[in-house]
Amino acid sequence: MNRLKYIIALILIPLAYGCEDFLEREPMDFGSDEVYFNDVGDLAMFNNSFYRLFPGMSSWHGGVYVVDNNSDNQASHTPNENFYPGDKQTPLLRNSEWKFDVIRDINYFLGKVEEKKDAGQIAGSEILIDHYIGEAYFFRAYDYFRLLSNIGDVPVIQETLPDDFEALVKASKRTPRNEVARFILSDLDKAASLMLTDAPETGRLSKDAALLMKGRVALFEATWLKYHQGTAMVPGDEKWPGKDVYPDFEYVAGSVEAEYNWFFEQAYEAAQEVAQSRPLYSNYPEMFNRITGIEDIPEVILARYYDEGVSSHSATHYLSRTGAGTGLTRSFVETFLLTNGMPIYADSEELYKGDEMVHYALQNRDERLVSSVKDAGFIVEEKMFEGELVKDTIVNYLPTIYIVGNQGTATGYEIKKWMSNEEGQDEAGAGTTDVPVFRAAEAYLIYLEAYYERHGTLDGNCDLYWRALRERAGIDTDYQTTISGTDLTMEHDLATKSAGQYVDPTLYNIRRERRCEFVAEGMRYDDLKRWRALDHMVNCNIEGINLWETFYQYYDSRDIGPNVVSQSGMGDYVQPLKLNPSSEAYNGYTFPVAHYLEPIPVSEIIMTSGGGDVSNSTIYQNPGWPSKIAGTADYSVDLN
Repeated sequence: MNRLKYIIALILIPLAYGCEDFLEREPMDFGSDEVYFNDVGDLAMFNNSFYRLFPGMSSWHGGVYVVDNNSDNQASHTPNENFYPGDKQTPLLRNSEWKFDVIRDINYFLGKVEEKKDAGQIAGSEILIDHYIGEAYFFRAYDYFRLLSNIGDVPVIQETLPDDFEALVKASKRTPRNEVARFILSDLDKAASLMLTDAPETGRLSKDAALLMKGRVALFEATWLKYHQGTAMVPGDEKWPGKDVYPDFEYVAGSVEAEYNWFFEQAYEAAQEVAQSRPLYSNYPEMFNRITGIEDIPEVILARYYDEGVSSHSATHYLSRTGAGTGLTRSFVETFLLTNGMPIYADSEELYKGDEMVHYALQNRDERLVSSVKDAGFIVEEKMFEGELVKDTIVNYLPTIYIVGNQGTATGYEIKKWMSNEEGQDEAGAGTTDVPVFRAAEAYLIYLEAYYERHGTLDGNCDLYWRALRERAGIDTDYQTTISGTDLTMEHDLATKSAGQYVDPTLYNIRRERRCEFVAEGMRYDDLKRWRALDHMVNCNIEGINLWETFYQYYDSRDIGPNVVSQSGMGDYVQPLKLNPSSEAYNGYTFPVAHYLEPIPVSEIIMTSGGGDVSNSTIYQNPGWPSKIAGTADYSVDLN
């Protein structure tokens, strides 16, 4: 059996420490290729391990519902090191995104299986053989997108590498990010052409998953190139760290504008293939708390499944009992429209009831907000008692702002989106609700954004998809009314701007729709990065519920002391960053430009330089990050 090797990031550490036996081991997941990959069932089994790459829920605390703590949508009690200078450092290899083990395994698989298929040595249905080969192409693309979105330029490796130091160093040369994105799209095209329209079994990939992923990748790269052009984050710029390695770099399409327009076209064309045949499911919250039947919902293209006694999670347990270590922000909650389609500041019908309590803030609002947030506060009911009208105050729920950590909430707007009311789901480690991974709603939103970015107008499909999203959310479907009523200066949303400049109201409202659709689904940080909206995060304070106007009266004063929640002298709204005066984020988040891309471990740069001048390395460091000694970014460097 030929030995499998990691590419440079994974193979050089064993070489440097003399652990040659590491290279001699057979892959842990495979048997000998003489007896393996000879049957279609072997191909399916090989791919099974990669389904773990998809987002899901933890059997302990955590899961999809806390991912957006890395954004302005949600917050925990711990400040996020992405959003202020000082703490984020170049990582050790094991803690970095510079990992290629999945790609290494898939390259081995594709090399062996395609060779055996051509020789007619795999038993079973040819259609299924093709499907499982398509799954492998999908997973390689999926993992490369992780690298692209976090690191940017990365080596493109399509084959098993030889056990040769010089060859490995050569293969570690970073490829310009737009070409990496084109490679990902080509893998997804292969996956879509090979995979079945209907998955061979519940929980497996299908053609539409590849097409949706293609739209996601293409939109990401198109907007990245458009809004980061003219900075060190884009190939070809004078400050781009790859300019010495690629002195004659040219975009495949001829210019950066032509390149991102090509990606926009790829995005909306792929999205249209998915959206045109997949209607939205009428009940938005039901998609996130079902234990059976999600496979029958056309909107859900792929979900992660859990079974009692096999694989389970604790999402309902933590979300139903506590704040689960997260909470939606005031900025996020205020982004949602009223049912008449108007922003809360443009309410002429007095539909908005204010935010004196969470209960009031949820009245007459977008269903995606109402169904995703616990209804907290008191309700005053009027009723007749012994012939007299009396008022009765009922406290619905008090958010657990009085607990710091995983049992509490940092903002007071507690999530209920992923909670289930099914019996037994609230027990620790007993959750079996399904977790949607790919939904057709994303295809609708990809089409909307990509088409408008490319053409500056909305076509019939944009109109159809936008109205469908709003109708499901219980909002007036006339989006033009919303656009006309939007005042960007009144919106507390980073996405009103890209590269420091306001976008137009139509584009902002497309971004608003996306933000409101993906409540607690882990999409926001990538969106803020690709829009270059984090330039706008300067002394940005994170706020939660309006506590100190009225709501505080329903708490025991001992429960809301200065060690657990910001005090009234700091304003009416809960401010989770204001608990520790010595924190770098105490005065609000200010995003360092270098943090748009993750750093590469310094050890990898040094080793590929031959131990000498790091400028000779085939791996150049990302903008602003150190190449010689591990540490924080140099925040004084102008990267724009």
